[in-house]
This record gives sequence, C-alpha cells and structure tokens, in this order.
Amino acid sequence: MTIPFEEIRARLLANPKVKAEYDALAPEFEISAELVKARMRAGLSQAQLAARMGTSQSTVARLESGQTLPSTKTLLRFAKATGSKIHVRLIAA
Repeated sequence: MTIPFEEIRARLLANPKVKAEYDALAPEFEISAELVKARMRAGLSQAQLAARMGTSQSTVARLESGQTLPSTKTLLRFAKATGSKIHVRLIAA
C-alpha cells in the first residue's frame, strides 16, 4: 500500500519540532524554487545553464536543490544566464 506524500507530510508537520525546522528552511526552499523556475522559463537544461555561467552542471544542481546557498555574485550570474533579473524584498515577520 502506498501512502500519498501529502499525508506523510501532514503527519510529520503535526510535530511542532519538525514544523519549526521545516519553517526555518522555507527561505532556502524558496530560493531554490525560484532558480529552477528561472532556468525552466529560459528553456535551459542544467548543463546549458552551467555553460552560460561558466560553471559545472553539478554546481547548478546543488544550487537548485538548496544544498548550497548562492552568493549575490552567483545569483547575478544565474540571472544573466537565464535572462532574468533579481528582485529582493524584506517583509515584516
């Protein structure tokens, strides 16, 4: 029997400690999701994007997975390579 992911997620997030850790990682997940969207919008594979950025496909994969937080310089290179522009905003917590 297969349990749907959303059901497992709901069970895990019912634990306050797990939820707190999950919420703490939300900004990192948001950054990686935006990077993937920008690459997809540009119609590029990770390898094609890496070539435009002058880096490796594995570096792009790490950025998109959230394993590595990009520097501002890297974000600028990523944006240029995907024909995007960066928009940063801070909102009240």
